[in-house]
Amino acid sequence: MDSSDKDAGYLEVPHGADYALKAWAPNFSQLIIEAARGMYMLMGLTIQAGSHCRRTYKLKYQNPEDNLVSFLSELVFLADKENLYFSSFHVASEASENRLIMDGGNIIHRQKVIKAVTYHNLSIHNTAAGLETTIVFDV
Repeated sequence: MDSSDKDAGYLEVPHGADYALKAWAPNFSQLIIEAARGMYMLMGLTIQAGSHCRRTYKLKYQNPEDNLVSFLSELVFLADKENLYFSSFHVASEASENRLIMDGGNIIHRQKVIKAVTYHNLSIHNTAAGLETTIVFDV
């Protein structure tokens, strides 16, 4: 399964016993958003209609790989502990891409459980169109 356009998107890629996802976007903020959308797709979530929540996430690290793993790990934690899913992401300030506002709702069912976001072969690469990475998830 995938969700893509020519500028940004994600695609599930084969990876042994774990899950892997390729994500690409024109900038880092959009890259982590596409990675989050792809991760949720891998989980096969069913969302409760009419539920709503909002959270803000602040990127903390200088290293983009650390920010990516930390952000996705926070989303895994919120899915596991609070049954929260986020379908809408917005950069809080155009001048600073270090805060994301996330809107979503409650998870009522998931097909697959992701235990952790890994650093296995993780690298964010510059491309002619922006940034690209492949993320491996422990299941």
